[in-house]
Amino acid sequence: MTDTPNEAITLSDKAVAKIGELLAGQEDTGQALRVAVRGGGCSGFQYALAFDQAKADDHVFTVDGVSVVVDKVSMQFVFGSEVDYVEGLQGAGFQVNNPNVVAACGCGSSFQVKDDAPAVA
Repeated sequence: MTDTPNEAITLSDKAVAKIGELLAGQEDTGQALRVAVRGGGCSGFQYALAFDQAKADDHVFTVDGVSVVVDKVSMQFVFGSEVDYVEGLQGAGFQVNNPNVVAACGCGSSFQVKDDAPAVA
């Protein structure tokens, strides 16, 4: 596991509260929020958020008491992002506010990043 500066990804107060609520009834206390980027969608990349265990080569850090893990490849795309929890007319869910995004598809489920996104070892 790689220690990562807490500024790598931030969580809004709403996201922290919702994650705490979702994990409250879990028996496995070693769960962390995994923030990942996968290829796909009409713009090239999609976010994958899930509860998971940290793996050996993950970046691991804590934000307001919530453990967050990001794999090395995904970190270069999400560094500096904020995870928020939003409720609206089209439902509720987690949203990633990513400063590295230069274009997104019309439905908002996929994105493109700058070619010069910061490389994180």
